[in-house]
Amino acid sequence: MDLRKKFSDADFERIRKAVREAEAGISGEIVPVMVPQSGYYTIANYKAGIIFGLLAFLCIIAFDRFFPSYAIYDPLLIFIIVVAAGLLGSVVPQFSDGIRRLLVSRLHMDHATRQRAENAFLEEEVFNTRHRTGILIFISFFEHEVIVLADRGISKVVEQKVWDKLVNDLTDHIRKGKVIEGLEATIKRCGEILLEHGFKKTSDDINELRDDLRIG
Repeated sequence: MDLRKKFSDADFERIRKAVREAEAGISGEIVPVMVPQSGYYTIANYKAGIIFGLLAFLCIIAFDRFFPSYAIYDPLLIFIIVVAAGLLGSVVPQFSDGIRRLLVSRLHMDHATRQRAENAFLEEEVFNTRHRTGILIFISFFEHEVIVLADRGISKVVEQKVWDKLVNDLTDHIRKGKVIEGLEATIKRCGEILLEHGFKKTSDDINELRDDLRIG
């Protein structure tokens, strides 16, 4: 998935505007990040290869049992068929996100997404604000996951259930195909949360991080 082609320049400008407006009255930085996927999941290729190879072998057995006239008895040919089926199966997940998702555990995807979000938090320097008041909004499309990470200046006064609700609301928007609308609403809500907890803009406050949507 090429996210730069999925969204228009107007969409990127809408997010930039939403960040700018949300940060206008707060002492904080909001950083939205999108990635096509958080992990490579080569385990899916191995699993698919094993499954296809096993199915090929079971088919050979079935033909031997029920259709003897079509049975294969040459060990070398059996080996070649099973290996060929396994190789074919190993590339199938590359062309189908649905199959690849079926072959990867939820725990594996959760771990990969969390790790990628934490890496983005560091790479985008969300931690690098004067009062440690950065917020990362992270969307990973393959895993269908959203993560919101707030720096320690915010997380020590805002309860986790507040971020959980944000995540659920944004996930609902994405599920309905309203990614940009959901992201705009989430960014706006982040600004409101900071205002509610006293993170008001001061006279010497400056824009420490750029307002753009980051594409991974």
